[in-house]
Amino acid sequence: MRYWRALPALLALATGCAVPLEDETPAGDETSSLESSVTWEPCTVTARLLEDIHPGAPGSEPEGLVRGEDGLFFTADDGVSGRELWVSSGTGDAGTFRVKDIRPGLDSAEPNELTVAGGRIFFTADDGVHGRELWVSDGTSAGTFLVKDIHASPLELGPSGLVEFGGRVYFAADDGVNGRELWVSDGTAAGTFLVEDLYPGGDVFDPESPGSSSPRRMTRTPNAFYFVANVGRDVKLWRSVGVRGAIPVFEAPEDNVVFSMTPVGGELLFFLVDNDEGEASLWVTRGTPRSTRELRFFHGAYPHDLTALNGRLYFSAGRARGGLEGEPAGEELWVSDGTERGTRLLKDIHRGAGDSRPGSLTVMDRRLFFAADDGRRGRELWVSDGTERGTRLVKELEPGAPGSSPTELTAIQDTLFFSAETAERGREAWVSDGTPGHTRALTQLAPGPTGSNPSGFIRSGWDVFFSADDGEHGRELWALPFRPKDRCGR
Repeated sequence: MRYWRALPALLALATGCAVPLEDETPAGDETSSLESSVTWEPCTVTARLLEDIHPGAPGSEPEGLVRGEDGLFFTADDGVSGRELWVSSGTGDAGTFRVKDIRPGLDSAEPNELTVAGGRIFFTADDGVHGRELWVSDGTSAGTFLVKDIHASPLELGPSGLVEFGGRVYFAADDGVNGRELWVSDGTAAGTFLVEDLYPGGDVFDPESPGSSSPRRMTRTPNAFYFVANVGRDVKLWRSVGVRGAIPVFEAPEDNVVFSMTPVGGELLFFLVDNDEGEASLWVTRGTPRSTRELRFFHGAYPHDLTALNGRLYFSAGRARGGLEGEPAGEELWVSDGTERGTRLLKDIHRGAGDSRPGSLTVMDRRLFFAADDGRRGRELWVSDGTERGTRLVKELEPGAPGSSPTELTAIQDTLFFSAETAERGREAWVSDGTPGHTRALTQLAPGPTGSNPSGFIRSGWDVFFSADDGEHGRELWALPFRPKDRCGR
């Protein structure tokens, strides 16, 4: 057992209570079900470079950061082995190292879609022999292996759309016999098999070939998962509980696009539908065809940043100016309770026809944080309690236009991590507890106004990880110690 697996027990001993190491949030729920009385905080304002994986200016470009039982998993290119699977214990003693050179030599295995299921990391990779297939890892080289060679041809697209449900991973794959359909895996060859052939008939353009429903956009909820798949000339939104018998809850002609599925409160699933006009309608379902209904059509740009909070959906969208249908107006913050009447503009932040363009919506402490431009103070950090009156500016970080333009908003325990840009410091990492007095910048990583452009904030163990470019090492992996209050110095 690696030492960082013992951290939960060590933490419980240190604090005298059982504390979850990871702040898990069940799909479809806006807040963690593992409530803890322990308050976490950054132990310092200075992040640490963990490893110069690819020495020199290019950097290793860490991607796909996910939290596993054995630390933080990610992909990186060290300039010698190509892009492969890596793991890090953060500021702990175990270090940062490559898990396995799946495709030996300079060529890259290009691990993709890293997904935690059953205590292991599932992903797709190309070892140069089998083509892109499903792999699994326990964080060791010996425990990282090809699960199953699903398609004999190395040229096949490979598995895609990985989602965890019930401790197993579900995905789309083509075995060369049944077309591209829904599969499942428990990490063994015997436990990797076709769940359901949703489109068993021949392709409309080639009756001799198997039909492919091409499952995609997998979205997990507490009791099921949803995905989009085609049958013949129809596109459908399906609900599955992981066994044969998935049901379509919505269907339309194949030129429609169904996307942005967002679970709210464990029962509702909101989604968008573009009926081939470049604009979208907001829909909702409770998991049955009868409960599926359209809420509102939005002219202009797609609604975006769909986010669940306190049983409602919040999102950014335009509205019809003066009530004239088809005439777009400002892009503002909207809310929906799942009814037509309850789908409405929450606040006109940039009054009139201007756009406040709310973005990077994220939830912390039952409040909604986002970036917006009120037309006077530039694009800055805002917060909302779900009411018009309770939607306000948190702090003006860079006075005047265009503001600090916060991005990468990530709530970790009761601390908001984000990237913001100022004239003197460039784009660097910031933290906030949601109040002006405790919204502050971390130590600048790249001297001067260039900025390190931090991204991908994620917690694993006793650290918050992110990638950044300090101007000397290229884009590499950094970590900031983040522990229970009063435990930082121990």
